[in-house]
Amino acid sequence: MITQFRPRDLNAWLAQLGPDAKPVVLDVREPAELQIASVKPEGFALVTMPMGSVPVRLAELDADQPIACLCHHGGRSMQVAQFLAHQGFSQVANIAGGIHAWAAERDPTLATY
Repeated sequence: MITQFRPRDLNAWLAQLGPDAKPVVLDVREPAELQIASVKPEGFALVTMPMGSVPVRLAELDADQPIACLCHHGGRSMQVAQFLAHQGFSQVANIAGGIHAWAAERDPTLATY
């Protein structure tokens, strides 16, 4: 089962990983979407990789690194999280509500679309 958390719970997810973790937020939205709004890396590395490119770019990700997937509302990111888990990634999560919820819960300066 894939862990899911809301953007408002990101800090709790980061805290439970421990101080030595190097978490990643994997934004799987398309480049045009990234131009509208993007999260600021705070306590995590931000990697952008459109959903369709994930299978061919899989080697760019560390299967042992905690990865939280992000998209517009949470559907695409859940699919990517499930794909990663099936590929042997051990610490995968989905950010429920996506960047839309991120704007409402963490950063109201983000544009919504």
